[in-house]
Amino acid sequence: MEFENLTKKLRRLEIRSRKDATDVLAGEFKSAFRGAGIEFDEVREYLPGDDVRSIDWNVTARQGRPFIKRFQEERELTVFFVVDCSASGRFGSGEQPIVDLAAELCATLAFSAVKSSDKVGLLLFTDQVERFIPPAKGATHAMRIIREVLGYQPKGRGTDLPGALSFLARALKKRSVVFVLSDFLGCGDFEQPMQLLAQRHDVVALPLRDPSLEVLPDAGLLELQDAESGERYLVDSSSKTVRDAYAQRIRLRNQRLSDRLKRIGVDRLPLSLGDDCTGELAAFLKRRTQRR
Repeated sequence: MEFENLTKKLRRLEIRSRKDATDVLAGEFKSAFRGAGIEFDEVREYLPGDDVRSIDWNVTARQGRPFIKRFQEERELTVFFVVDCSASGRFGSGEQPIVDLAAELCATLAFSAVKSSDKVGLLLFTDQVERFIPPAKGATHAMRIIREVLGYQPKGRGTDLPGALSFLARALKKRSVVFVLSDFLGCGDFEQPMQLLAQRHDVVALPLRDPSLEVLPDAGLLELQDAESGERYLVDSSSKTVRDAYAQRIRLRNQRLSDRLKRIGVDRLPLSLGDDCTGELAAFLKRRTQRR
């Protein structure tokens, strides 16, 4: 991406995302994810009515009378973005590729985190881990993350989501809120690594879609190319049977993805190019807060 175009996009994203974080998501972000982790507070003597499961048996044995551990919600969140920058996410039928949608979502969520004085980090991946940025605070750091999502030129073309999730599980030392942004195309068997990550962290899947690519136009013979593998296919799009079969295949793929994420038990919010993403995020965060 040319430097001038990148700078303009970044500036537009910054202005819009700061406004959305203040006007639309104000309060929702903090309410939805507060308490994602707990930290040790103190040890005190056991009092009648205390939960016996909180007894610290080591201290109790030393002191000769019962003591309990007290915990409190962590005051600070660590928010981490796992962003798919494979070839399929950088292709779009219109002016906006899916990676731009990922950047928009990261910007809105990052500035919401900044407003709450939380840390933000980033992992970019293709068929390999491309870039890892440790979590840090502040608007300058948030802008660095958005710039990386929007302007990074990946080395790989494929998608190894299981590898990225396994890498992150080893890298994150503190309980975090992890947003996984991907089109989930050719992503492999990610269920087990995502489930293991979700055992310690609060994982949210954001499947990203380009609706215009899910409909085959009536345009005669078309040569289609897989953006990641490079394979080419000749398709007769003038056939209604072919168009219907294509649409059915897309519907089944989306349903299978939804079922896989549901089985893992992670929260998920599918988003498409053209959606009111800030409104969708606000509604999603509100639902999380109400459940809690």
